[in-house]
Amino acid sequence: MASHSKHLEHLAEIPLFTALSKRDLQRIAKASNEVSRPAGSVLVDQGDAGREAFVIIDGTATVKRNGRKVGTLKAGDSVGELSLLDHGPRTATVTADTDITVLVLSVREFAGVIEEVPGLAQKLLGQLAGRVRELDRQVYG
Repeated sequence: MASHSKHLEHLAEIPLFTALSKRDLQRIAKASNEVSRPAGSVLVDQGDAGREAFVIIDGTATVKRNGRKVGTLKAGDSVGELSLLDHGPRTATVTADTDITVLVLSVREFAGVIEEVPGLAQKLLGQLAGRVRELDRQVYG
């Protein structure tokens, strides 16, 4: 089992959470669960409704979009964090290459943290706005 400080370290690396304080990250870590899955397990399946986000603590996973490999995830990487906000369909399938340990944060637990700490929503909105601006700059210059 990974240490609590390691969980905070991994959560702090998620782009959506970079503006959060250590205290906010501790609340999110407390609301999440550490889960281990064997190699070959599908963490998310393209097209399915997003109900949780995953942060890889140990192991690797392959990301495929429309059946084509588009990336590899390792410890510290995350997948599905936008689903915490919009419950939208998964845009890729993520399959564990090795035995994998992930931190799982469900929509329900995340919503509870947001209700408990209303200022957290404002920080998250700021992060999302920054990401949209960056994508806009990349596409339109």
